[in-house]
Amino acid sequence: MTAPDLRPLVLGCLAALALSACKPSAPQEPSAPAAPATGSYAQAHAGDYATVPLKADLSHLDERTQRMVAKLIQAADLMNELAWKQNWGGDRAALLAQAPDEATRELVTLNFGPWDRLNEDTPLIPGIKPRPPGAAFYPVGMTKEEFEAAALPDKTSNYTLLRRDATGKLVTVPYHVEYKAELERTAALLREAAELSGDQSFADYLRMRADALLSDDFRPSDMAWMDMKTNPVDIVIGPIETYEDQLFGYKAAYEGLVLIKDAEWSKKLARYAGYLPALQRGLPVDAKYKAEKPGAKADLNAYEAVYYAGDANVGAKTIAINLPNDEEVQLAKGTRRLQLENVMRAKFDAILVPIAKQLIAEDQLPHVTFDAFFEDVMFHEVAHGLGIKKTIDGKGTVDEALKDYASSFEEGKADILGLYMIDALAEKGELDKAKLMDNYVTFLAGILRSVRFGAADAHGKANMLRFNYFADAGAFSRDANGRYRVDFDKMRAAMNSLSGKLLTVQGDGDYAEAKRMTDTLGVIKPELAADLAKLKEAKIPVDIRFEQGLDVLGLTQYATPATR
Repeated sequence: MTAPDLRPLVLGCLAALALSACKPSAPQEPSAPAAPATGSYAQAHAGDYATVPLKADLSHLDERTQRMVAKLIQAADLMNELAWKQNWGGDRAALLAQAPDEATRELVTLNFGPWDRLNEDTPLIPGIKPRPPGAAFYPVGMTKEEFEAAALPDKTSNYTLLRRDATGKLVTVPYHVEYKAELERTAALLREAAELSGDQSFADYLRMRADALLSDDFRPSDMAWMDMKTNPVDIVIGPIETYEDQLFGYKAAYEGLVLIKDAEWSKKLARYAGYLPALQRGLPVDAKYKAEKPGAKADLNAYEAVYYAGDANVGAKTIAINLPNDEEVQLAKGTRRLQLENVMRAKFDAILVPIAKQLIAEDQLPHVTFDAFFEDVMFHEVAHGLGIKKTIDGKGTVDEALKDYASSFEEGKADILGLYMIDALAEKGELDKAKLMDNYVTFLAGILRSVRFGAADAHGKANMLRFNYFADAGAFSRDANGRYRVDFDKMRAAMNSLSGKLLTVQGDGDYAEAKRMTDTLGVIKPELAADLAKLKEAKIPVDIRFEQGLDVLGLTQYATPATR
């Protein structure tokens, strides 16, 4: 999912009086009632999402395990409530009441607020102001300068909110305090699921994760999650991604995903994780930018997703996961890479293939394959483990140095190093070298898919930057009909040079260069905009939305009365 950001919590000591005076502040309320309209924005964008049933074969799971899956889905579902609080922060019912039609209400609900995540955060309701870059993590009107000047030791924690006390002074409020009611319900469901687990390591993890939600101390449960090897069911739950915080990139958003492991596919993928140390040594960059040693015990597995909630279900849906993002856990144990094969296939069939038919040179269309798409995505996630996590000057982590550019540069690094890994493994004979062109052409088609997410999305920014870098390097050409053709040799050279550039920016913690590259390369130029307009005219979806839940999976008989 892209890559979430989990760091250890450093809680500051707040006086009880200060905490009692903290009042949550919404990012904004609707500025004026929206007048009914015909031909609303939402109606015009009704085709942006392809609807996909989120199903999986659960017949191999016994009744007790299916009951556990139902509990996990109920726990994940509570992340939707927290996503609304973190994204909008105001009165949801009042907001929805201002929607001019049902299509707008549906799109607002899908976006957990009145901004279109697939279209540069365009307001969905008349009278709504632009989306605050800090979402509801920070008070309305707080400036960066005010934040930097505040003497609050835990202000940069992933798990604190910034609020104002009765005197208007900035204070921090821990997540587990602000969201106590929802988190206690979630923790209870995780503990109930643990009692149903036939896998002891998974049961232990669920109990540890329940404790973590109530304390904001996630490192112990992250370590336990990395040690699990035999669990047939998994859940990713908690405050994970920091993409929603476009002000600083500090604050994590709550999400939940429930997954069923594909044991056979996972066996096929497992061997690739062991190549990380050798691939790290071969990175096309000076030795000091690859001095860290990635964990060689990282897992690479395939799953079918059965439920998305909260931040995972807003805007563009992730098709693979690389966790945890706690740098200390990564250095000690590596990461786990989870490929969501059913969602990946849905996007390939409904979106990538139609895009390729519109924009890829006809003689290169046979090179757009699902196997290549799967590998491109898989090695993107593996590549999050390459490079460097701490700046070479010893002044902190890459995330801390690059701030609001950290997410897009990490995604860009993973994208380009994923292709580097495929190329390197093909040269070693571990992948079919004869099919390498498939990976390059499918990679280009994947860029054309992801740039449609726009500049408000970390993946969109990363893809636009890479697209323009490749264009300047002649990695592909565009014919008079607006079709793109890969130049294999030039694209390989551009891949290596961009890999070195991104790794250097991260290692140096060069915020100014990250900003310069984003400002100059992270933009959609008129020619590409015209080509992307063809995709809209052809009614090709931008992303997918799910029909999901206990009823879709046939598990409603296991729902508790409160969630039926």
